[in-house]
Amino acid sequence: MSVQKLAELSRFYGSDIKYVIAGGGNTSFKDGQHLWVKASGHALATITEEGFAQLDRSRLNAMAEKNYSSDAAEREEQVKNDLAAANLTPTRRPSVETSMHNAIGYSYVVHLHPTAVNGVMCAQDAEQLTPELFGADALYIPYIDPGYVLFKEVDRRIKAYRTQKGFDPKVILLQNHGIFVASDAPDEIRSIYEKVLSAIDAAVKEALPEGEAALPEHAEEAVAALRMLASTEELKTVRLRNNALIAAFSGSAAAFEAASKPFTPDAIVYCKSKYLYLDAEGSEALAVQFKEAQAAFVSAHGYAPKIAVLKGLGLLALGDNSRQAATLLDVFEDALKISWLSRSFGGPHFMTDAQIDFIDNWEVENYRRQVAAVQARGRVENRTIIVTGAAQGFGEGIARELMAEGANVVVADLNEAKGQETADALNRGKGGNSALFVRTDVSDTAQIENLVRQTVLHFGGVDVFISNAGILRAGGLDEMTPETFDLVTRINYNAYFYCTRVVSRIMKIQTQYKEDYLADVIQINSKSGLSGSKKNFAYAGGKFGGIGLTQSFALELAPDRIKVNSVCPGNFYDGPLWSDPENGLFVQYLKAGKVPGAQTVDDVRRHYLSQTPIQRGCTVRDVVRGVLYLIEQSYETGQALPVTGGQIMLN
Repeated sequence: MSVQKLAELSRFYGSDIKYVIAGGGNTSFKDGQHLWVKASGHALATITEEGFAQLDRSRLNAMAEKNYSSDAAEREEQVKNDLAAANLTPTRRPSVETSMHNAIGYSYVVHLHPTAVNGVMCAQDAEQLTPELFGADALYIPYIDPGYVLFKEVDRRIKAYRTQKGFDPKVILLQNHGIFVASDAPDEIRSIYEKVLSAIDAAVKEALPEGEAALPEHAEEAVAALRMLASTEELKTVRLRNNALIAAFSGSAAAFEAASKPFTPDAIVYCKSKYLYLDAEGSEALAVQFKEAQAAFVSAHGYAPKIAVLKGLGLLALGDNSRQAATLLDVFEDALKISWLSRSFGGPHFMTDAQIDFIDNWEVENYRRQVAAVQARGRVENRTIIVTGAAQGFGEGIARELMAEGANVVVADLNEAKGQETADALNRGKGGNSALFVRTDVSDTAQIENLVRQTVLHFGGVDVFISNAGILRAGGLDEMTPETFDLVTRINYNAYFYCTRVVSRIMKIQTQYKEDYLADVIQINSKSGLSGSKKNFAYAGGKFGGIGLTQSFALELAPDRIKVNSVCPGNFYDGPLWSDPENGLFVQYLKAGKVPGAQTVDDVRRHYLSQTPIQRGCTVRDVVRGVLYLIEQSYETGQALPVTGGQIMLN
C-alpha cells in the first residue's frame, strides 16, 4: 500500500513541468527492512509500482560503513556492484542516489530538480540565501560530484545535523543539483514543496519573459538546410522553438553567454556541455556559418552539437530522433529559465570544467544516455512523412503503418477532432518518432504552405509527401452536376499540383545541402487511374490526370533528386469509403445502377470481389508495401505502381 502511495506521489510531481523536466528526479519509500526507489528508465509521470527497484536495507547500511578504493573509477565500480548485490529486483536498475535516500530518516523521499529551486541553487548567493528563503532547518550542501562521494558527504552532514538538532532535515538543497524533501507523510511533502516554491516566487525580482516571439517568413528554409547539414550518416530530426524567453538569450552572443555552460548534471546528460551560437542572417548565410561551425565543433569536442541558438530564429535542437529533439528543447529552455531566475539571487553559477568532465565520463550517466536512446527499428526510420487525408480510413492506416516503420508522421486533414485524435493515438507508441496534426484543406495553397512550414519547424524537413486526400462522387453523365465535377477534380487533381508545388520548394533545399539524399512525392492514385470507371468519370478522370502530373513532375524534379511516383490501389472494401452504410461506394453504386442486376449492397460487394484474381480487397498494408518500395529504391520515378490483386495488369 505504501509503495502504491509512492507511485501516486511520483506521478503527481512527474506530470507537472514546474517540478520535472524530461522525467528527471527520483523518489523512494522505505521501512525497516527494505527500500523501494525509482528504477532507471522509468518516468515519474507514468511510473507504477512495477517501476521501483526493491533493495535490502541491511546491505545498503553496510555500504555506508565500507571503505572503498581511493581510485574514483574503481570506487564507482565497487559501489555499483554492491548496489547490485543489495538489489532484490535485478531487472530494475536502482537510482544512483539510492544510498542518499536510505540515509534520510523518513519513510518518503522526493528528489526533484524544479526550475525555480535551481534558479536559486545555480546562483552565486545560493548558500547565504538558503536559510532566508527556506528556513533555518533546511540543509544546504555545496556541489560535489554525484555518486559515492556525494552520498558520503550528505550522510556525514545529515548525521551532524541529527546530533545538533535531534531530528533529520526534511529539506536538503544541493548546489547546482536540486532538492530532497522527506517526510513520513506524503501530504507533508506536498505542503513543503508548495512553501518552497512560494518563497522563491516571492523573492524573484524579475519574472520570466512570457509569450511567443515571431519567426521570419521563411524560417523553414533555414531549418531544412541546417537539418541536412547536421545529418551525416543518419538523418537527424531537428526542432525549432522561439518565445520571449528564448529571444532574450538569442539576440546576441553576449546575451547567450549567460546560458553558455551547463548548470546541472541533467543538462549535460541530455544536451552535452558545449553549444553553438550562430548570428548569420538569411538561410544561405546561416547554412555556410553552420557548416563551418559544426566542423570546428566536432574537431574540438569529439561530438556533434545537440543545441544551436540562432539569432533571430530561436533555439534549435539537433536530435537523433523526434522525441530526443523535444527533450533537448525542454531541457535547454529550462536552463534558460534557471539563468534568468539566477539574476535575482546573485547571478548564474555554472558547473566548473572539472565537474562537467566528471559527468561527461561517468558510467552512470552514460547508462542513462543509453536508456534514453532509441535504436533504429524501421524501414523509414527518422524520415518525416506528410500524409494528407490521414485522420481516418485509408490515410490513417497509411500513417499508422509508416509510424510503425519508424517515420515521423504529419497527419494533414480537415477533420480537426479526428485528426488530433489520430495523432494522439500514434504518439502513444514507444519509439523515438512522433506524430503531428496540422489542419489542412488541400485545395487551399495558403493552408498547404502552413502545413509544410509547421512540419519543418517541428521535425526539420519533409522527406516524403504522400498526396492521399481525395473524394469520390459517383454518377453518370445525366446525374453528375458541374459543381460536383469541379469539387471532385479540385480535390483529386488540382490539389496534387498545389501540394507538389509547395513541398518541392523545401525538398529542393534539402537535396541541395546533402548530396546522397533523395526526397519523394507519392500520390495515392487508384486502379481507376489506370482503367476507365463506368458512371465514375469525375473520379477516374482526376486520377488519370494525376498520373499525367506524376510523370510530368518526375521529369521536372529529377535533376533535384526528388522522385515522383503514384501508387494505384485496388478497392479498399473494408474502409468507410466503400462500406459506410449511408454514403459508401457500395451504396452509391447501388443507387447509380453501376452494377447491372444488383439489388442489394451485398450484391455490389460480391460483384467487385469477383473482379479480382486474388479474390479479396486491397488492404492498407498492401499499399504501404508499395509506398516503402518506392521510397527505398533510387532508380524509379514517374511510375504508376498497381496494387490491385491482379485486377489491373500492365503490359
